[in-house]
Amino acid sequence: MGHLDGKVAIITGAARGMGATHTRRFVKEGAKVVFTDILEKEGQALADELGNNALFIKHDVTNEEDWIEVVQKTEDIFGPVSVLVNNAGIDLPEVNLEDVPIATYEKVIAVNQNSVFLGMKSVTSSMKKAGGGSIVNISSLAGIIGAYKKIAYTASKFAVRGMTKAAALELGVYKIRVNSVHPGFIKTDMTKHLISPELEQAFPLRKAGEPEEVTNLVLYLASDESSYSTGSEFIIDGGLGAQ
Repeated sequence: MGHLDGKVAIITGAARGMGATHTRRFVKEGAKVVFTDILEKEGQALADELGNNALFIKHDVTNEEDWIEVVQKTEDIFGPVSVLVNNAGIDLPEVNLEDVPIATYEKVIAVNQNSVFLGMKSVTSSMKKAGGGSIVNISSLAGIIGAYKKIAYTASKFAVRGMTKAAALELGVYKIRVNSVHPGFIKTDMTKHLISPELEQAFPLRKAGEPEEVTNLVLYLASDESSYSTGSEFIIDGGLGAQ
């Protein structure tokens, strides 16, 4: 038996990187997964790899109509949603606060913050039909301690942490749990240019994280094994934030 047998999951930003790793593991653990991204070619290739228990949908996570369509298609094909992983996100190079264009700031907020709000809003009714569920919002260590010269990214990730708590307070009565995950430096396409052997030696565990290590935590929160955890932040940073 898998940890997610009988679960129906939506995972965003899942055509590559951590999202793809989550998707592969969820299918392996017995879930039926709808995974979404704007990267259509990569998404379809992953769907072909995973077979009938995975469906790819091209999806702009900042668009509410897209969200409504994704949830409806999920219900039509697999049934009511019981797990949502809000994984989609973007980052930008370091820039001085005074030089950040408002359009750039708003783009980061739209993808990293607004999409989480839209995702939670859109799946709530479906999760009520399912009799409960688990929402896992991917934030960042930058949602705990902030990131240097990344004002928009930090703002968005702190917001995800706060929205998670507010949603958990409201949705608990429906047996819907909401938690946030806060990765540090994880080896993905988004971060690999930032990670060097010298930098890794500054981490307490002397290494950057692997996507599979984050997936282990996301899987726990998605599964019934975390049945008494809600409104909490789960940090997975190799001890970086403890310094």
